[in-house]
Amino acid sequence: MSENTKLPRDPRLLEKTIGYYFRDRSLLQTALTHSSYTNELRSKGIDSDCNERLEFLGDSVLSVIVSRYLFSEFASRQEGDLTKIRAAVVCEKALAKYASKISLGEYLLLGHGEDKNDGRHRPSITADAFEAMLGAFYLDSGYNCDKIAKFLLPFVQEEIAYTGEDASFVDYKTALQQIVQQASGEKLRYVLVGESGPDHDKSFQIEARLNSNVIGHGVGNTKRAAEQNAAKEALALFGGSEQK
Repeated sequence: MSENTKLPRDPRLLEKTIGYYFRDRSLLQTALTHSSYTNELRSKGIDSDCNERLEFLGDSVLSVIVSRYLFSEFASRQEGDLTKIRAAVVCEKALAKYASKISLGEYLLLGHGEDKNDGRHRPSITADAFEAMLGAFYLDSGYNCDKIAKFLLPFVQEEIAYTGEDASFVDYKTALQQIVQQASGEKLRYVLVGESGPDHDKSFQIEARLNSNVIGHGVGNTKRAAEQNAAKEALALFGGSEQK
């Protein structure tokens, strides 16, 4: 631990908060480890895993659980409405709110610079860590989504009640995908073309590409935000510029 870097809380307190005790605590430890911390260790010749792979897994687990819940609870709503509601309750802002409710940032292992710059309360970091924790939960529980849902859904239900079923969140990526799908054989993808800045203040550059053509550029402090901005720009090409 670097000098002046805040010591995180004992993860066992987090287990008590979420109501699940890990059989393999190394999974939880990895979920709580930010890349800035592992980068510092590697600069000293110490190998360590950060939470990015678990975040990738947790993102899918989150989507499955929320989608299953919405499909069951809102039987009269069409696909477009369900997509809109899901986007509102799994976006970075919502995930950071869930993370805040369990004080997740206080358990994170952060590099000195990230910690000094209030990384424990940075939405992009805490939202990613929340997904990583879900990924660790999924692996440790033997792929038991029902156990995760018991912990997760109260947050989601409260967020739906807060935003309303007709949440105003505009999911530009989904809107663009729906337009692209109208023509068969078209392939839409998002490509990271650059990133800059220190770990505590990253900037990502993303291109939205339709087949081999660049149709939108986006910049953001997270890859998700950059992708949304790229999709927003691309929508203008299809007459979707009214989405704001």
